Amino acid sequence: MTHEQWERLLGVLNGDVCDPLPVGFIIDSPWLPTWAGLSILDYYTNERMWLEANMAAIRRFSDVLFLPGFWSEYGMCTEPSAFGARCIWYENEFPFAEPILCACDAISSLRKPDPRKDGLAPFVLKRLEHCRADIEGAGHAIRFAVARGPLNVATFLMGNTEFLVAMKTSPDETHVLLRTITDYLVDWVRLQVETFPTIEGVLLLDDILGFIGEEDFVEFAKGYLKDVFGAVDAKVRFLHNDAHGLICAKHLVDIGVNLFNFGFEHGLAEMKALTGGAVALLGNIPPRDVLAQGTPDEVRDAVRASIESVEDKSRIILSCGGGMPPGVSTENVEAFLGAAGYSV
Repeated sequence: MTHEQWERLLGVLNGDVCDPLPVGFIIDSPWLPTWAGLSILDYYTNERMWLEANMAAIRRFSDVLFLPGFWSEYGMCTEPSAFGARCIWYENEFPFAEPILCACDAISSLRKPDPRKDGLAPFVLKRLEHCRADIEGAGHAIRFAVARGPLNVATFLMGNTEFLVAMKTSPDETHVLLRTITDYLVDWVRLQVETFPTIEGVLLLDDILGFIGEEDFVEFAKGYLKDVFGAVDAKVRFLHNDAHGLICAKHLVDIGVNLFNFGFEHGLAEMKALTGGAVALLGNIPPRDVLAQGTPDEVRDAVRASIESVEDKSRIILSCGGGMPPGVSTENVEAFLGAAGYSV
């Protein structure tokens, strides 16, 4: 992200109304490698290919705020690998981290990893260190510390169903698990900021928040999220949850979140009401059915409908309801930008 883009983002978070409205997308391995003509495994394992794919995106779509920008990631495997999860890799499919906790009794044996040494975290940092001069030479900077959220990591260590059941049947053990994960994530976020002083934002991604009720959210999610977002003094505290987002929306201000990416089932006006207009919103056309699989005309219609759906245009960044999905064409991104009012 360039200095001008960063300042524009901060302005939106402070309530500035831009004309045209900003356009931003979360981009990572579900979209970028294939768009750039790479295999997913090449994208993960070759830092020059990773760098050139990101460079191609910022050159081709210079009006877009790419978030977090030059995301150094290994799919869902970075944080689970630190706890000892076996990571399975494919040439052109997303990697998968196998569960390591066969029962709640095993939680007590789990130890907090060291992000400086354990799992893929050191590789994430080294990729950015090696590419930093090129990133900054292109006028950009590393702006965000990024991590999967506590519940998201927990489900990879236990399995989705097993973790959700454990919240009800073994709440004490579940809290021990979430405390260990959260303490690791705090260390991980702080290490990223320590390594790259240009970082002034934190992005947490946790879709599991959309699978629990409000009582469980308050007990098992809210405090842990607040701890991770509070690990550093960040200007941007960005939460991604493109599952059901109505329950967490009204708690975002308390958690410290000031930018929220949510599922397309919820409209911008609805989210503005739930957050009291205090949180910037990133959304909100359907990512797969429209942005990836729709025609350029369908993309334009969806963007215009999204803009027209909300009267108060402050704290809005036009996007899709989630990260950029696989298969989004250059033509559809250009159609999105054109409908938002940019020259393409």
